[in-house]
Amino acid sequence: MNILGHARRNTTITEYTDMPELHDWSAAELSAAYAKRRLSPVEATKAVIAHIARWEPQLNALYAYGPEHALAAARAAEARWQRGAPLSPLDGVPVTIKENIATKGTPVPLGTAATDLVPAAEDAPPAARLAEAGCVLLGKTTMPDYGMLSSGLSTFHALARNPWDLSKNPGGSSAGAGAAAAAGYGPLHIGTDIGGSIRLPAAWCGVVGLKPSNGRVPIKPPYIGRVAGPMTRTVTDAALMMAALSKPDWRDTTSLPYQGIAWADLTRKVVGLKGLKIGLMLDAGWGLPPNADIVRAVTHVAGLFERAGATVEPLAPFTTRTMADGINLFWRVRSWVDIAALPAERRAKVLPYIREWAAIGERTTTAELFHGFSQIGALREAAVAACQPYDFVISPVAPVVTYAADWASPTNDPMTTMDHIAFTLPFNMSEQPAISVPCAHDGAGLPIGVQIIGHRHDDLGVLRLARTLELLRPADALRPWPQPPQGD
Repeated sequence: MNILGHARRNTTITEYTDMPELHDWSAAELSAAYAKRRLSPVEATKAVIAHIARWEPQLNALYAYGPEHALAAARAAEARWQRGAPLSPLDGVPVTIKENIATKGTPVPLGTAATDLVPAAEDAPPAARLAEAGCVLLGKTTMPDYGMLSSGLSTFHALARNPWDLSKNPGGSSAGAGAAAAAGYGPLHIGTDIGGSIRLPAAWCGVVGLKPSNGRVPIKPPYIGRVAGPMTRTVTDAALMMAALSKPDWRDTTSLPYQGIAWADLTRKVVGLKGLKIGLMLDAGWGLPPNADIVRAVTHVAGLFERAGATVEPLAPFTTRTMADGINLFWRVRSWVDIAALPAERRAKVLPYIREWAAIGERTTTAELFHGFSQIGALREAAVAACQPYDFVISPVAPVVTYAADWASPTNDPMTTMDHIAFTLPFNMSEQPAISVPCAHDGAGLPIGVQIIGHRHDDLGVLRLARTLELLRPADALRPWPQPPQGD
């Protein structure tokens, strides 16, 4: 089989004149080829491993990378497909998992050198679901200290970089996952998100990143606003992952009751959007203002939806600096409590930026902490009320198009570390599904994502509108995927 050629970003497998290289194949394409016995999971896994070898010395996207284990899993999947008994449509499809999602036998460093490394006793729910589906685990992906940065900067992992420009940040905290997805480390990647940690790296790396409704994907440990979700190159692949990830697990005491959602049905409202009402939010009410390229890109998406029949109306800001500062204070105190509990020698290993950010916890009063915590509820109420008149809301994902690779945040200042998450944070607190979909590039060739937000629990609706955008998006809106530096 000829697997030479370069993948076009707005096509499906039936539209290729020259097939893309195997590492560029989507999960849907791999699954279809496995079913027809045109391709083996072993062939696909070997191709991805070879591609990782060309990229990884520059990207530093992986932790606990295990190519031999991956090949063994691929051989087992190959045998199941040959018997006509695959575990799921994703059987034999390569996947990575963010390192803070436990996999049995692998330590969970949480991105920091301060962690005492102990092998995990069991798979966390997202890892268990992907294993049950037969996915081929390549390895874990890197993250910053405690996942508290939108950056690839870590005291435990080497500095993760953005494959579109190695001098730039992939974003975080699902830093390695975003970089791996854009670089072609297989089609399926899973990250976590508590304030934007899936959507930000997805936008800055030019991939799809879904933050599901809180509780839709069981996770351990659960926490306010924390979710796990897919990071892929296509909306269809994100939906395929959700079919596996959303299955129930009793260990998440905050999870939603399981629903047999038709995740593969992305076709409703694709041809026309007549009757759909969409809010357009270009001002978050606080934080950094979005730059002109981002405003232009999101406004263009609004125009695409309007021409397809939707009504688009401006949505005024509904969050405040008081809400943001209160939640920031709550998180700083939480982090200070964790860091202060460490032995002195381990505490000193935490990234200095994080230590400085968390230090206010030592002098925060009970009343201040309670007020900060109460802003979670205030932001939830404001977000749900603001979105209620609309079927969906669209906005920028971030106000900037990435930043320096070795910075901890776009401002690189611990005192303004949240000023770039004003568009993403509200929908963690409100528990609404939100997805980042690539829609354009700036003048330097860096990707720009648009955020689509739905009502609580309407994850399928968000995926359907995201798929509609993929179909409405002009063929030349996105550039070819980045390639490894020549000679490496």
